[in-house]
Amino acid sequence: MGERQFRNHIKSVLQNRGQGGDATLLLLKELERRVDNVVFRLGFAKSRREAKQMVSHGYFLINGKPVNISSFAVKRGEDVSFKESKKEKIIFKNLFSTLKSYQQPKWLELNKEKMEGKIIAEPTAEDVNNIDISSIFEFYSR
Repeated sequence: MGERQFRNHIKSVLQNRGQGGDATLLLLKELERRVDNVVFRLGFAKSRREAKQMVSHGYFLINGKPVNISSFAVKRGEDVSFKESKKEKIIFKNLFSTLKSYQQPKWLELNKEKMEGKIIAEPTAEDVNNIDISSIFEFYSR
């Protein structure tokens, strides 16, 4: 799903569900399951911006298939891994040692030795800290 399609999807969610609690939780789940966010949450990138760039440059596989669209929604049970050819890049030089002390969110499973991850549960509102929900709704309602 491209950025425009994702924006239209969020708009339809907001129109069909209103701006109550259900729409908020649904929006948070949609945003958390974006591949760029999953890459960030797994500790593979230092920021969401870096994760988005890595995804757009084709660093990752979802269930063994290449993905380069940052808004791609990763589903429960899908594996996120690096392309073997990308593991030799400078960006990965310190990643293995950084991952040793990293604690991923409870809705994700991280294999630190293989540098692979998986969504094992749906993200919840408690998993998202310090987010200004109203600004997200405002952005996607445009």
